[in-house]
Amino acid sequence: MRKNKSLIIMAVIFVVLIAGAYVLYARLGTDNPTDKLTVTETDETSYETAKPDGEPDEKTAEQEETQTVAAPDFTVYDADGNAVTLLQNTGKPVIVNFWASWCGPCKSEMPDFDKLYKELGDDIVFMMVNMTDGSRETVETASEYISDNGYSFPVYYDTEQDAAITYGASAIPMTVFIDADGNAAAQARGAINEETIRKGIDMIMN
Repeated sequence: MRKNKSLIIMAVIFVVLIAGAYVLYARLGTDNPTDKLTVTETDETSYETAKPDGEPDEKTAEQEETQTVAAPDFTVYDADGNAVTLLQNTGKPVIVNFWASWCGPCKSEMPDFDKLYKELGDDIVFMMVNMTDGSRETVETASEYISDNGYSFPVYYDTEQDAAITYGASAIPMTVFIDADGNAAAQARGAINEETIRKGIDMIMN
């Protein structure tokens, strides 16, 4: 009787452990945005100004554009493997662009970003954050794409998916405009052109 009771207890413990492992696996899967990473396939870019929680009062377009929220920090890595954080750039406006070399709309933006980096790179920090999942996109494939196209903007690799998770980048391209005080002023989902990038820049330049 005692032996049977022990076997029953062991069986229950085993079932609980298996169930717990399954729940943990499912939770980790949902926390990884690159598992279901998609491309924003649309001709109309969603362009949003950052707003605080709650229903905003009626405001003019100019007032809406000046609303900001604190940009959460993240860590990515440069081509040499050095850790770089978003907020270490506080003091300068920052443009964060989430992209991948397999993403057609992402690639369509690159010439405009490179042009503006060459023009404004001394005044604005450009963080071209590659969605480096290690399988569909690797550091090697991303860096090869940049080299083949002769782009000069700095590229950072989100190998730990910290930036993607922090900003909910489940669809790319996605661009965030952050002012010199570390506040996110606007976010654009989908491919954007030079005119739209300049509009975002106007919102974060003093």
